[in-house]
Amino acid sequence: MKARLMIGCLLLVSSALLHASDGKYSVSGISPVLRMNAHAVVRLEELKFEIKSVKEAVQTNHYVITVFNENGDRWAQFSEYYDNLRSIVSAEGILYDANGTQLKKVKKKDMGDLKSTSVGTFIDDSRVKFHNFYQRTYPYTVEYTVEIAYKSTLFFPMWAPRASGGIAVEKSSLSVVCPADYQFRYESFLYNGEPVVQKEKNTRTTTWSVNNQPAITKEPYSPLWHEISTVVILGPTEFQIENYKGNMMSWKDFGKFVYSLKAGRDQLPDNIKQTVHQIADGLTDPREKIARLYEYMQKNTRYIGIQLGIGGWQPFDAKYVAANGYGDCKALVNYMYSLLKEAGINSYYSLVRAGKYANYITSEFPAQQFNHVILCVPLQKDTVWLECTSQTLPAGYLGDFTEGRYALLINESGGELVRTPEYGKNENLQTRRIKAVLENNGTLQVKANTNYEGLQQDDIHGLINNLSPDKVKEYLHEELDFATYEVNKFDYKEKKTAIPSILEALDISVSNYATITGKRLFIIPNIMSRSYQKPAADSTRRYDIQLGTAYTETDTVEIQLPAGYEAEALPADVSLSTAFGTYKSTTKLADGKIYYYRCMEQSSGRFPAANYAELVKFYETIYKADRSRIVLIKNK
Repeated sequence: MKARLMIGCLLLVSSALLHASDGKYSVSGISPVLRMNAHAVVRLEELKFEIKSVKEAVQTNHYVITVFNENGDRWAQFSEYYDNLRSIVSAEGILYDANGTQLKKVKKKDMGDLKSTSVGTFIDDSRVKFHNFYQRTYPYTVEYTVEIAYKSTLFFPMWAPRASGGIAVEKSSLSVVCPADYQFRYESFLYNGEPVVQKEKNTRTTTWSVNNQPAITKEPYSPLWHEISTVVILGPTEFQIENYKGNMMSWKDFGKFVYSLKAGRDQLPDNIKQTVHQIADGLTDPREKIARLYEYMQKNTRYIGIQLGIGGWQPFDAKYVAANGYGDCKALVNYMYSLLKEAGINSYYSLVRAGKYANYITSEFPAQQFNHVILCVPLQKDTVWLECTSQTLPAGYLGDFTEGRYALLINESGGELVRTPEYGKNENLQTRRIKAVLENNGTLQVKANTNYEGLQQDDIHGLINNLSPDKVKEYLHEELDFATYEVNKFDYKEKKTAIPSILEALDISVSNYATITGKRLFIIPNIMSRSYQKPAADSTRRYDIQLGTAYTETDTVEIQLPAGYEAEALPADVSLSTAFGTYKSTTKLADGKIYYYRCMEQSSGRFPAANYAELVKFYETIYKADRSRIVLIKNK
């Protein structure tokens, strides 16, 4: 009995000692509420941005993150870029186990270092310092501290304690330290109250902080992140980059700074001036002049990204582009601006946030939120927009890279925020006509002619303008929605109008398309346009529904059947009309042929969360209707 008591006491003491040895980042200290739906938890984040002067700043970030599973591993990766205007002064990382015991430690010199070159960029002074402990025993904790020195105050950091779904936050703070007489600007989203301001003799510190934010489960078709979780964005008033000074109190002020970077860089060499007049002087329609000069620019230049210091903001002058035949977006826009100016046509150098899924800026908050430059050419009754980095797009068409978003027009008076054209369901069209023959063994011989317009043709445009015919055929062999098939022939004809279109002709053999069982034949009449949208039901939907691009798809299908079959069961006609869009499908059998018609109009816009069940039903009905089968039976 005494022995048992002694063993029990030893176990209790051992357990107490182990608990006492747990580090401050022991996983046992995390609240169960924060572990719910979380792949990782921010234990501590202390982000500090110190504005030293109008041209210098220092950012320090100390953060600790506990990772629970492989889905949280990405939060354990350290990555910071640096260039001529942004240097990493110091960096340190520490790895802890579940008890908070230190396992490893790294310094800046131990971290990886790579050139940070994005696609299409060839001359760039940006590099990335990175590190990963590659720990796979869960849970574990990483701690990183980094100090970054800025030689410019054009760019201020943002603060998003929960950077995305699946991560919770114990403690996070942002502090901005600045000279007492300097006024920076901020915009907060979903932050309760006001920041705490502390004044000292020569400085002022403004601090935002949050505690115990549980993880968010990202819902499909959700609004932008700052409408879901806490975000604070920062911006300067006066700023400087190299020897150029500016002010960002308004878009007009910021535009004056951008104009100063390009002023006087629009002079063309004499031979190019002569070419401009040879092209444009005989034309009376301004739109045709623009199109011809744009085509000339496209044929005689190519895009090369050049991002070196102030060169990341300042375009090469027009003479440089004329002599060398290349430039980045800034240089090519400035060159096209110069060509039009010589032809007597006014245009505007325009900043925009480009990217298929990067179409948002905070329009009421002037700040550097742009990553691309395009050209705006106003006409008497219309406006022509030009994407000058493309050698293949038609004049006046932007595509999903820059359509439907804010752009900052630049002139000597400053900047003006406007919207680029947005293409809707009347422009984004897919119109398909199929004639097919079903063979006795179930093979379907398909001849499909599809006309793609607007945004619907963007991917096809990139395909046929950047790949060889052999590569296009490889793509078709991999991407068409059939189990086993052969592309016998294909052809594309492109119309380069303001709303461009591409006519695709395909000749395809699809093996075992129909299923034949005894006397019965089963076939899906919707051959090529099946929807894959099938969101899961959610009775606790929290956030509004945000639908993106609007479009219209129309299919007309005719299938010749083998002789001797008659209908046993036909799909019911479907007709839907909702706020999210409309859908109609009909199926008929006559004279040994199946006639199928399908039309879907997808709307864009924002809808209340309460309508989510209706959205689920809408897509679910379409999903089922698109896969409905006809059952045919062989005549006796």
